[in-house]
Order: sequence, then structure tokens, then C-alpha cells
Amino acid sequence: MPITRVNQLLASTAILSLALSGCAGRSAGPQLPPASFVAMQEGPGEEYVIGPLDELTIFVWRNPELGAKVQVRPDGRITTPLITDMPAVGKTPKMLADDITLQLSQYIQDPLTSVIVNKFAGTFSQQVRIVGATEKPASLPYRANMTLLDAMIAVGGLSEYASGNRAKLIRFDKTAGSQKEFAVRLGDLLKKGDSSANVMLMPGDVIIIPESAF
Repeated sequence: MPITRVNQLLASTAILSLALSGCAGRSAGPQLPPASFVAMQEGPGEEYVIGPLDELTIFVWRNPELGAKVQVRPDGRITTPLITDMPAVGKTPKMLADDITLQLSQYIQDPLTSVIVNKFAGTFSQQVRIVGATEKPASLPYRANMTLLDAMIAVGGLSEYASGNRAKLIRFDKTAGSQKEFAVRLGDLLKKGDSSANVMLMPGDVIIIPESAF
């Protein structure tokens, strides 16, 4: 075989090897649209749903003795003056205020009640969970306009042996009634500053980060 032909084959093999090695560092699967590093316009998120261990202030107009500062118990209930074991988890503050108003109307005329969330943990469906090869796996309360970068900063970034570009984002699709899996490129986002790898998060998202095989 002529030397030039051998050189061409070697060159082609080298190019193919480089291409394959480049692809190996990236995750396969559908991609989410990128989010900007700095939001151009902030907008409200989904209406907050009360979760276990949330701290609430309940205010009853003109009847301060019926109000209280309470923490939602692990069983999802609260106790206030005149009301025992009121279910709170899964309700918005407005829904809980309406339920308290209904109960208090048995004792006082036309009560006006409001509920303020002082410290929140949220339900599991409103938390963003990051597990796997990160510095400190955690469940984070979702906030409006939260991005992948925000979540990774909160957990201290990737661990030493993380395979960031093979990470996955699991999201429940309420419309389809099933969960979907998306590829996320944490390595490109955190190590290269690739803004196209930053995506918007949704309440209930789970981010799974595998370790490198070598």
C-alpha cells in the first residue's frame, strides 16, 4: 500500500478517535432550552403550597388572641387557638386562611384571617433535589426563576470525580402524567462557563449526577 494511502488512513482514524472522545464527555438524551445567566425580567412562580415544617403566622383581624405563630407538624397539621389539628400541607396560604375563617365563624362573627409563610421548606413536589457526585447533595426549596446554575451553587458544585456532562434532570410532566428525562451538561456549565448549558428549573425537578468511570 502506498505510503500516502497509509498516512490518510492514520489521519482519518485519529480524527474519528478525537470525535468519539469529545462525544463521550457529553450526555445523551433530549436537551432543555438554555436559560440566561442574568434574568432580563423577573416573574412570579407557581403559587406557593405549604409543606411540612413551614413556619406560619396566622393573623385574625381585631382578634389577635386567636392568631398564632406556628410550625407545620411533620404530619402536615397545625393547631391554633380554638382550632386543633387543622390540615395545612398541600394548601396555599389563601386556602388555609379560608379554612381557618370557616372554623372561626363558629365562634366569632365575620372573622378576617390571613396566613403568612415566614420560613418555608415546601412540599417534595416543590423542592429541587440534587443527588450523586456533588459536594453536598440536598433538597432545595424552589423559588421563582431558579436555574441549574443557582441549584449547583447552593450545593457547592461538582465533586472531584463527578461526570458532569452525563448528568440527568428528571421532571414530572403534569400534562402527560409521566416523568421525562433530560440531559444536562454540568461540566460545560461549571468548568467552561458555557451559558447554553444553563437551564430553567421547575418545582419537583431531580438532578442526578453520576461519577466518572475512570
